[in-house]
Amino acid sequence: MSTSPPIAIVGMSSLFAGSHDLLGFWRDIVSATDRLTDVPPHAWLIEDYYDPDPSAPDMTYAKRGGYLDPVAFDPMEFGMPPTTIPATDTAQLLALIAAKRVLQDAGKYSDEADLSRTSVILGVASATELVVEMGSRLHHPLWRNALRKAGLPESRVQEIVQLIKDHYQPWQESTFPGLLGNVVAGRIANRLNLGGSNFVTDAACASSISALQAGLHELYLGDSDMVIAGGVDALNDILMYMCFSKTPAFSLTGDCRPFSEDADGTLIGEGVGMLALRRLEDAERDGDEIYAVIRGLGASSDGMGSSVYAPRPEGQANALRRAYDKADYSPATVELVEAHGTATKAGDAAEARGLTSVFGPANEAGRAWCALGSVKSQIGHTKAAAGSAGLIKVALALHHRVLPPTLKVSKPNSLLGLEDGPFYINTDTRPWIRGSDHPRRGSVSSFGFGGSNFHVALEEYTGSGNRPKKLRAWSEDLLVLSAADRDSLALRIGKVRSQIEQGYSLGTLTAQGAEDFEADAHARLAVVASDADELGMKLDKAVEVIRAGSEGSLPDPDVHFGFGPSKAKKLAFIFPGQGSQYVGMGAGAAMTFDCARAVWDEAVDIKEFAGDRL
Repeated sequence: MSTSPPIAIVGMSSLFAGSHDLLGFWRDIVSATDRLTDVPPHAWLIEDYYDPDPSAPDMTYAKRGGYLDPVAFDPMEFGMPPTTIPATDTAQLLALIAAKRVLQDAGKYSDEADLSRTSVILGVASATELVVEMGSRLHHPLWRNALRKAGLPESRVQEIVQLIKDHYQPWQESTFPGLLGNVVAGRIANRLNLGGSNFVTDAACASSISALQAGLHELYLGDSDMVIAGGVDALNDILMYMCFSKTPAFSLTGDCRPFSEDADGTLIGEGVGMLALRRLEDAERDGDEIYAVIRGLGASSDGMGSSVYAPRPEGQANALRRAYDKADYSPATVELVEAHGTATKAGDAAEARGLTSVFGPANEAGRAWCALGSVKSQIGHTKAAAGSAGLIKVALALHHRVLPPTLKVSKPNSLLGLEDGPFYINTDTRPWIRGSDHPRRGSVSSFGFGGSNFHVALEEYTGSGNRPKKLRAWSEDLLVLSAADRDSLALRIGKVRSQIEQGYSLGTLTAQGAEDFEADAHARLAVVASDADELGMKLDKAVEVIRAGSEGSLPDPDVHFGFGPSKAKKLAFIFPGQGSQYVGMGAGAAMTFDCARAVWDEAVDIKEFAGDRL
């Protein structure tokens, strides 16, 4: 019998490289989009710090990573004086946005919601960007002495020192709380009126799962009715690059390829991931929408090893065993593992050995049954937020019944021992086919410097309660807008254009448009696009034509608009039978429509298919 009460994931939110919301993140995952880029100028200048020689002093040999696009922040929305924003670390501001969204996703962001027993526990790295900046401002005695030794006159010394100081934010009353990592959780509790516990945890790169562990205990003991758990990491500055460069852990070739034969190191990223958690019985009683269920979490330390940061498979395996003991099911029933997978050859191989020692060999038919992956191949290693990225990925995979891909593995690392083991590297997005003998199950590993090991066991929600709508992640999507007249439609387009600039994903915008669309409105617009940038360009063209008084459509066949009464027409679907058939063409239908996938689920129960991976 399970020793851990089941915990429901009732809400999620995310901010990762290339996506500003949950739908955008999931779309990037299933479309196998690589979001690693060159370091943007607002972070640090490549010409100032980059040297391809790893031994070059005070230089980094990495110049790529996973960076968030600019995120709009309205201080008045959270009751913060605008003057305090420069003295508040980015991590605190991003966390506020994510916390509000996770409450909205959980259906708890309203005046009626009782948040007096809601806690917020987040994994946050010890240092923040503002700590580094404010500490650097205090080096003025060093600058002054160096300039004096160089023989500059005192007036010139003071002038130069002031010029340097002007590059940094001045100290003010709000600077101290604004630079503290532990205030990330406190700021959320304060601004969103949460009455439960608030604190942060630091287990290095496993921080977000250590926060999850603390949050689960709050729920197990009955100290909280809901917990917001996850991780926040906005520290991709030159100091962090120097730390990883001198370890050294960065890829020499500038890419992150977990489990690949040509993996040669990691890349780091920024990110925020949060999950709203409730006891399953409470979530079902209150009609909450449930993404997935956490069945157990195991933790361990590596103990004595060759160094404080060298991974030990034996220590990692202990965390796995403890997780499955609490979940009370065998790892042989787990078909997806989101690994720590940082893309260091030794680290990936050590993790694979630890996993295999618990999961055992291939099945009786000699087949691997469990997909092994790492989202770091897409967004980099988001450090304190890394575990939350993996947890969200697996929860969404369970919810959508989809096996997500891992990028950049043309040939698996030979040190992984995949030939006769239980794992395979899933490189394509596939429907997750499963028989009726047990629910779909997935797990997440997260390990930190210092030998902190965590493993989370999850399974799909199969109860009679509510499930969230599926997140649409198609290659193209349809935006429909409506308004009372031309001018109002132009204003509506302008609002969507503003949302695109704020980082809203295509899926979020089209879902919002479909919900608000009125077919009998006087002014109507329909646009097909493959991403938010393309949508923005087409909207710019559309608004020009609409304001000019034109009717009908643009030369672009993907943009149509109409004015006046909507003419009632019949809707017909045409299946022309054109195009060549190809292997796997039914996978899209199985991933999109439950009824299409259910046929294959039933096939698994047929004896003749036993042992095959469908």
